[in-house]
Amino acid sequence: YLIDIEKVIEKAAETKTYLECNAYPDRLDLNDINLKRCKEVGVKVSIGTDAHGVEELEWLKFGVATCRRGWLEKDDVVNTSPLEKLLKSRKIHQK
Repeated sequence: YLIDIEKVIEKAAETKTYLECNAYPDRLDLNDINLKRCKEVGVKVSIGTDAHGVEELEWLKFGVATCRRGWLEKDDVVNTSPLEKLLKSRKIHQK
């Protein structure tokens, strides 16, 4: 389906909303170009595998590779942080 991804990214930046890089091989959305845009405007990203079984957790490597192609670094990806830091950052933004 068609969406205006630029508007989605802009709104995510405005609302401090995380976006997901879906690492499922048939999806791989957001793509590297979208992820680079997220970095440029300060949108944090999570990498999800969309796994429905333990063996599918290996798909994480596709999400990591896609994020790297988008020039994301550790601080741009929320699920590289310890849980306590992640929860604390969300409380700050929920005020």
